[in-house]
Amino acid sequence: MSLLEARDIIAGYGRGDEILKGVHLTVDDNEIVAIIGPNGAGKSTLLKTIAGLLHPARGSIMLRGVPIHGLSPREVSRCGIAFVPQEQNIFATLSVRENLEMGGWLDPAATRRRIDDVFARFPMLAERRSRAARTLSGGQRQVLAMAMALMVQPVLLLLDEPSAGLSPIAAEQLFATIREINRDGLAIVMVEQNAARALEIAHRATILVDGRNNREGAAAVLAADPDIRRIFLGATPTEQP
Repeated sequence: MSLLEARDIIAGYGRGDEILKGVHLTVDDNEIVAIIGPNGAGKSTLLKTIAGLLHPARGSIMLRGVPIHGLSPREVSRCGIAFVPQEQNIFATLSVRENLEMGGWLDPAATRRRIDDVFARFPMLAERRSRAARTLSGGQRQVLAMAMALMVQPVLLLLDEPSAGLSPIAAEQLFATIREINRDGLAIVMVEQNAARALEIAHRATILVDGRNNREGAAAVLAADPDIRRIFLGATPTEQP
């Protein structure tokens, strides 16, 4: 049984608005699945639907065989799915520690222990625990956003464009952090603008085009496909991604 299985998802932002037109997605334990595709393909909409921010008009979303479509974001979070949006994913005026406390809202009694665990995992955050989040760099803010998501001890982490707006160096550091989190046993679904890099760190990938599944399979196989490299990775068959 897959960790997550979404089938025939039709969803959008209003009545009759079909951004997703029958999309399917599976995620197994301990793997990274990348979702790539052109702008407007429905990538972020799919994450929001899984997270409960949007309810599908049709289709099913199962977490370990239990239906979660139609649940509120709070209920989905309690089931073990944490969503990190691209924007407005931290509380800028609060300190780093206060942000983590906000992230642990589902289980306040365990918050202190989990904050200690997060600081042990991310020494950079521990060093800045008393600073306002707005003083962090872009990459540091993204790490804080992921750390807040880890406070609920999820089984599945949803990341929406985590490297957007980051410098190449900051993006590489963030990708390294994502791989470390995955190595610790957490499954990750990642929508990422840097398709080439996403395919390098993912185990599997799905390509969405116009709200539909276009291709899916092992990330390394998709990355080596000349047509995919030409259309989605901006490379010619003789170039290295």
